[in-house]
Amino acid sequence: MPSRACAELALALDAALLRRMPLPRHREDADKDERGRVLIAGGHREIPGAVLLSAVGALRAGAGKLQVATVEEVAVALAVALPEARVFGLPAGPGGDLSPRASPRLAQLAARVDALVLGPGMLDGDAASALAEALFGAAPGCALVLDAAALHGLGALAAEARSMAGRLVLTPHAGEMATLLAVPRAEVLADPLAAGRRAAAMLQAVTVVKGSPSFVVTPQREAWRSDLGDVGLATSGSGDTLAGILGGLLARGAAPLTATLWAVFLHAEAGARLARRLGPVGYLARELLAEVPVILREMAEAG
Repeated sequence: MPSRACAELALALDAALLRRMPLPRHREDADKDERGRVLIAGGHREIPGAVLLSAVGALRAGAGKLQVATVEEVAVALAVALPEARVFGLPAGPGGDLSPRASPRLAQLAARVDALVLGPGMLDGDAASALAEALFGAAPGCALVLDAAALHGLGALAAEARSMAGRLVLTPHAGEMATLLAVPRAEVLADPLAAGRRAAAMLQAVTVVKGSPSFVVTPQREAWRSDLGDVGLATSGSGDTLAGILGGLLARGAAPLTATLWAVFLHAEAGARLARRLGPVGYLARELLAEVPVILREMAEAG
């Protein structure tokens, strides 16, 4: 558990804060293009559901148009499960992940969207980091969220990542942060805020250190703490939903810090509501997503 002193170095991430940092408002007659285009890229032949969770999360957060890039073997099934999306089947590597051979096509797709989430459902860290490296600088107008395996090896790509300054968000849990910083996991758990500040400064990225509590950190060392999350959020697919919500908010035009703070709050508040209604553990990651539009509506009405 992080020390109390560590937590006290960060401001509270709560509804009162977010009312001072509103999300973009869309005209009543706005079309889907004006609400933003998001691309979810990732997947593995054995884990197609991770991309599905992220993709639905992006739509539940209000993105207007959704595209998905995943391995060819599961693309058709995913398209049937997700009729709202345009789904691209890209080459898979020998292990079943998206292959680095998909990089040129992925860069083309990224150039036509407002936000891209890379990594959900991927297991091969080397393949994911190769895809991330190929995207740095390939889409100058696109915000980029790196999640899960896409965080692997990022420490060795610091110079390339910094080219995305102002458009890059990282979402590691303690284990992924330890790999990124090349430190023991216990060191991250002892002071997640310090780890987040180090990663954010090194990569010039808004960084979420997922846990209980979770921290959001900027390259300028600003920090916020979310104490709202509960043990029920520690479940398969939970991180995929968070990444998708974040991508959807970025696509709508929210700045990276605003989008990240809102995404962490929405994810945690959704979990808190399910915990009250269903129980502290046992609710599913997919169930978080239907809560998000309700929370957004309530926040808008109260704001």
